[in-house]
Amino acid sequence: MMHKELLLQHSVWMTETDSPVVVSSRVRLARNLEAFPFPHVLSEEGAVQVEQLVSQVLTGIEGNIGLRYISLTELNNVEQQVLIEKHLISPGLGASTGARGVALAPDHRYAVMVNEEDHVRIQVLLPGHQLAETYRLATQLDDALEDKLDFAYRESQGYLTACPTNVGTGLRASVMVHLPGLVIMKQVQQVLGALTRLGLDVRGLYGEGSQASGHMFQVSNQITLGKSEEDILTHLEAVTGQIVEHELQARELLQVQTPRLLEDKVWRARGTLQNARLLSSEDAMHLLSYYRLGSDIGLLPKIQDCFASLMVDTRSGCLQYILDRELDPGQRDEERAKLVRSRTKQG
Repeated sequence: MMHKELLLQHSVWMTETDSPVVVSSRVRLARNLEAFPFPHVLSEEGAVQVEQLVSQVLTGIEGNIGLRYISLTELNNVEQQVLIEKHLISPGLGASTGARGVALAPDHRYAVMVNEEDHVRIQVLLPGHQLAETYRLATQLDDALEDKLDFAYRESQGYLTACPTNVGTGLRASVMVHLPGLVIMKQVQQVLGALTRLGLDVRGLYGEGSQASGHMFQVSNQITLGKSEEDILTHLEAVTGQIVEHELQARELLQVQTPRLLEDKVWRARGTLQNARLLSSEDAMHLLSYYRLGSDIGLLPKIQDCFASLMVDTRSGCLQYILDRELDPGQRDEERAKLVRSRTKQG
């Protein structure tokens, strides 16, 4: 129970912004300790030592960050799933075993994973299109940690990481984008497919190997070696601007070329969300996406709740955690529908 309040806390990245396409911005910095092998070849004893060393430094950082360290061995499966669903840890960290954990800020803008693919993964996650501010905060925390920890770094290669694609800056910058217009217009593969030629990765809602639920996609840099942090961020900023432009154009075309089809999709979504008695997780994501689209273009009234909060809170782990009880799949569908009905009221 000691972690419940922190895990239930509103994650700042779920705050509504004036960005109709970019839901959130994230920067991750991969770092490793010079004195220890990478996590995948680290002994159990070594993993414990890394966790103890890093967690003490994280919770002792001066300033107003207020990081609290949580060892994943102390959490049950639902609690670990909540962290994944809120994008505070990776699915890989949740699925692994041994000494590992995450340090969280009260509003979840900072989430520092320990003994994931690398010894330390610094994450800053903010709402809307805020890559520059996200990077600034991540760098501040990185500097504070580097004052206390000996990170593996070489002049010729930069920061050493377990995955070769992260060597160099160790920087992964990404934006989460909502692209229902491009999906409906069947242009999303064309637009996003071109990004790999520009040195960018496109993944689903929960990263590598996940599906693009609710028309949500993550776009991030592929390579960190040989590029400066500024180059990586500037490139992603520019491409994100182009993605936003393509999505907004697709929405305009839908309103001009097939207005009835568009109206039907968004009003059906509203009707189902406000009246359904059973909702699967995927159905909820799909319908909430259409509701958000209708709201963004002025076809539907705004609702009291935040799109990102609803997206996350209807996932299986968060739903059970909010209700404070385990549910079978049928019960989850019933409770999910009940939650959505209560939270899609007009603002």
